[in-house]
Amino acid sequence: MDSLSHFRSLDELIRALDRERRLLHALFQDRKKLSFRYDLARELASKRDESIEFLRRYGIIRENADFVELEDVYLKFFEDVLEVNEEINVASVKESIDNLNNAIDYYLSENNPSRKYGYLRDVKRMLRNIALTTLKNVIDLKRNIDNTYKNEPTFVIKKKKLVHLDEKRKDIAALINECERVMDEKQTTFFMVAMDVQLKDIVTDVRLQLREVYHNLLELDRQIINYLNLIEYQSRLFQKVQKLKYLRDQMLLDTNTDIQAKMQSRNPVWMEPRPRYVLKVSLSMLRNSEEGLRVLQDVAKGKGNNRLRKGNLAEPLTESELTEQQEMLQMVDVSEVKNAFMASGDHLFHFVMNYSGYRVKMDDEARLVLFCQIATQYLDELHIGDDYRQYGAIEYPIIYPKTKMML
Repeated sequence: MDSLSHFRSLDELIRALDRERRLLHALFQDRKKLSFRYDLARELASKRDESIEFLRRYGIIRENADFVELEDVYLKFFEDVLEVNEEINVASVKESIDNLNNAIDYYLSENNPSRKYGYLRDVKRMLRNIALTTLKNVIDLKRNIDNTYKNEPTFVIKKKKLVHLDEKRKDIAALINECERVMDEKQTTFFMVAMDVQLKDIVTDVRLQLREVYHNLLELDRQIINYLNLIEYQSRLFQKVQKLKYLRDQMLLDTNTDIQAKMQSRNPVWMEPRPRYVLKVSLSMLRNSEEGLRVLQDVAKGKGNNRLRKGNLAEPLTESELTEQQEMLQMVDVSEVKNAFMASGDHLFHFVMNYSGYRVKMDDEARLVLFCQIATQYLDELHIGDDYRQYGAIEYPIIYPKTKMML
């Protein structure tokens, strides 16, 4: 097995992800099913087989027979950032609390002021991280509870999943209590000695966030109990319907049950269609009464019937609006500039920024837009290298025609 390469800098990683964003977006969308074939991935990659091999070598994707899928580390990163992760990682909060206790012990044992301040910064960062992670876990927990109840078709599995999620809820509540005990009981010496303005604000915010999360957990407890009761009721109802269907298929429904007596004792009028009684107006009333005459006049005018009512007509067009008007727009012929670039032998950015054949006035921003248009519209005819250069605050790649690279 070939050894994996690694990115040397954050800029290199960001450029690689941006270059293959079409493929990565498609892979992330199909992450729930193993159906992304290699041929489709090759079409979406910027450099076909070369890009696929690059992503595999750097551990971004992996090949599984004729299929391609994201590596777990990148899949988890995308899910966490986009907050679509279905896994509720309670262990990370517990580990953070253990690390918090360790950092507090290190602070109390350290005598060097510089290193002591470093441990204090670690404590502040861990407190914020515990509150944020706990809040995200509760949001994921509520989403999973709703999805399980609404989308899981099997009653037995639905009930087991909800019970498992309820255990997760209890774990989160226990960790919240443990974090509060750290601040109130276990590490009182640290919070008295090291308390400054920033730490005081952080502790106050963490307490408020944990209290809000705990209240949400109480609501989730009520919701899980309600869902479990509904599942139990639906399961019993489903079993009764199955038994009735079996008896009906065996022609034993009338003899082995009291369904006839039950049906005769009920009068389900609400299931019958609602009758509609059409009231017709008396012709004598229309002819011989003033009220009838007013009704006929209103009908003749179209009142009460939108189909008989004429719509409001627009004002007629004026002479100036009817005259032919033309507006000339000055534009750059992108294909003409591209053809000149293909014959120049220069790289694209330098050619576009210094080309003298423009028929309209072009500032730096317009030239930069033209550079991006040529690079995207004629990507199959261009070779984008790995070298990047700087132009002011703009970083651009070196792009040559493919014909020049073949020579």
